[in-house]
Amino acid sequence: MWSLNDSVSCLCIAWPALFGLGIYFLRKYMQGGQFTKQTNETGKVVIVTGANTGIGKETVLELARRGATVYMACRDKTKTEKARLEIIEETKNENIFFRELDLASLQSVRRFAAEFKKEQDKLHILINNAGVMRCPYMVTRDGFEMQLGVNHLGHFLLTNLLLDLLKKSAPSRIINVSSLAHTRGFIDFNDLNSEKYYDPGAAYSQSKLANVLFTRELAKRLEGTGVTVNALHPGVVDTELGRHMKILNGTFGRIVLRTLLWPLLKTPKSGAQTTLYAALDPDLEKVSGVYFSDCKEKKVAPAAMDNQTAKQLWEESVRVTYTRKLD
Repeated sequence: MWSLNDSVSCLCIAWPALFGLGIYFLRKYMQGGQFTKQTNETGKVVIVTGANTGIGKETVLELARRGATVYMACRDKTKTEKARLEIIEETKNENIFFRELDLASLQSVRRFAAEFKKEQDKLHILINNAGVMRCPYMVTRDGFEMQLGVNHLGHFLLTNLLLDLLKKSAPSRIINVSSLAHTRGFIDFNDLNSEKYYDPGAAYSQSKLANVLFTRELAKRLEGTGVTVNALHPGVVDTELGRHMKILNGTFGRIVLRTLLWPLLKTPKSGAQTTLYAALDPDLEKVSGVYFSDCKEKKVAPAAMDNQTAKQLWEESVRVTYTRKLD
């Protein structure tokens, strides 16, 4: 005969099981689109910035599995060497290299590009992945607000310095890792460096909007060259990018908030999928000036469609980085 105690015991077992199952499927759903096409990238030369952790490391790992020659362009030699050796051990691909790049220094960007050109005469994929988010107010070595300087201006200069190799190696691709945060962005040409007023979130959104505007303007300038450029949102990913967010790094944040957010966050591997899709999918060989999320094309914010702002941002970026103006 079924007793009350039996019913209670059954519920005590069933509800936690159902809850756990729900969490499992929620986390699986939140991992988003996955790039599953098989491609052979042997002979392809790739640069990935910010490649020693998170999305960047996972991107290099998958590229290495597919046979690519990959240059990990990073600032921290010790950390990158550790990641590089781990990738080589896992993939047995020896063609994975570290080259120093500090995107907060235009001198470092120029040095990296010059040395890379001495070493390689081709470049098939440039993945501008590195970034900084919501940091306290600080400036780069050249005096730019850090988020604008690293996320946009450093990559802007790097890309322009490598365009000749990309054109020579066409068909080739440029991938700019932006963010959904671009939808909250505004390009303030009267205070690009946030000297009058600084809000970490607003500065981050401005830099991510700059990524999309740069992508769209560059796509126009590269028409007919065989070089494509696209931007993407990787998703909300559990990486070190949020290291400056105090709410997540205090005791309460680490124990409570991160636990609650865990089912909603992508793993770094899942976060790299849209990058891999944009960089490798054969169907995208001639697609340019587009924004992707979860391995699909997505609409950008109205501010990112402003052609005049894109042109003005390009001209200002040329001026402050001393880049030769391109035809």
